[in-house]
Amino acid sequence: MARSDSPFSPASEPDRPADRPGAGPARILVVGGGGRENALGWALARCPGVEAVWIAPGNGGSDAIPGCRSLAIAEQDGDGLAAACQREAIELVVVGPEAPLAAGLADRLRRDGLAVFGPGAAGAQLEASKQWAKALMAEAGIATAGHWAASSREQALALLEQLNRPLVVKADGLAAGKGVTVAESVDETRAAIEAVFDGRFGAAGASLVLEEILSGPEVSVFGLSDGERLVLLPPAQDHKRIGEGDSGANTGGMGAYAPAPLLDAAGLEAVRRQVLEPTLAALRRRGIDYRGVIYAGLMLTPSGAQVIEFNCRFGDPECETLMPLLGPELAAVLLACARGDLASAPPLTTLPGCSACVVAAAAGYPGEVRRGDAISSSLVPSDQLQLFHAGSRRQADGSCVTAGGRVLAVVAQADGFDAAFERAYAGLAEVHYEGMTYRRDIGHQVRRRPEPQTT
Repeated sequence: MARSDSPFSPASEPDRPADRPGAGPARILVVGGGGRENALGWALARCPGVEAVWIAPGNGGSDAIPGCRSLAIAEQDGDGLAAACQREAIELVVVGPEAPLAAGLADRLRRDGLAVFGPGAAGAQLEASKQWAKALMAEAGIATAGHWAASSREQALALLEQLNRPLVVKADGLAAGKGVTVAESVDETRAAIEAVFDGRFGAAGASLVLEEILSGPEVSVFGLSDGERLVLLPPAQDHKRIGEGDSGANTGGMGAYAPAPLLDAAGLEAVRRQVLEPTLAALRRRGIDYRGVIYAGLMLTPSGAQVIEFNCRFGDPECETLMPLLGPELAAVLLACARGDLASAPPLTTLPGCSACVVAAAAGYPGEVRRGDAISSSLVPSDQLQLFHAGSRRQADGSCVTAGGRVLAVVAQADGFDAAFERAYAGLAEVHYEGMTYRRDIGHQVRRRPEPQTT
């Protein structure tokens, strides 16, 4: 912490980065309360010149991150967050979750002159409406699965009867990563359609998209955008299914690793040219100045990469996996994106090695989960081992308890994936709460050694 012995006191006359082209921010607000936001706070607090990072509302582990402090303001409270930014002389706001982005939080804060990394509501439609995103992909000539939109139960069931084959069923709106069913039969497709229109996903299920089923490995690619230019991060691979062997229900993500060898440097550049740059160009044609993350979830089919979906924020748990691999220029790069001036930022370096992330969930996840179980940990974080809280809550007596579906993530780095996952699982063994649920085969695609045995 370079400039103040008391980083959380207001700065009366901050040395604004606008006066220092290419420099990073000193005081940052990260909006959100999950593992993604803990990882962002951790990474940004380590950047040179960063004095303090606030995480609003944060979670049970936010205050334990060196240089970070939680702020008890809801992620949808635009006026409260704007007032906090004024009070704490915030120079950069990084909005983590999709819901406040879709609700226009970035627009609200930009009206106060704040530098915000995250798209406005118009750009957030990339994730907030599957139908809108599909139309943009068609306009941009981006490869994606064949699809059909339906705004009623009757229309969707009629399409299914006409097509008469298993389909992917997607609630059109935001459903916390759980609004997708990859059906294995026509009957399962029909049941998924019925569930959407029966209100399983609330307002997100007012309409839906039916898609052809693609086959191939999935990979996540993230581009940091200033509205015109892009910086790409190493590719990552998520594990969506709750069960080992990639079985069972879809979740928000049970673990991840990076860099995913599914895409080499040439493959990543092809994604830039064929997917991300055309998407950014199509957004500009619609008058959208997109400053934030464009997250392309891709399937590598025999005929080439196809977009499964776009998200308007960092993936979770890919974010936890990637942050330890990114260099100290991260804060300056995000600020330059927020200002629409990526050309002024220093190159974002990527550290060598591999990163492995294992998520621990509460009993019952991804369904109804138990909350309030005490969390204990003897894990000692280091430069190569991190503990990021997600669904946890700090109580008045200082104890930490479970408070959500995905409770925490343990992340580790090493020269190879075997060593990285061994370190991550060993770290996870130092954390305990009743009903802890996690997969023991995360990274099975890149690991050579037997998966850890249960104790």
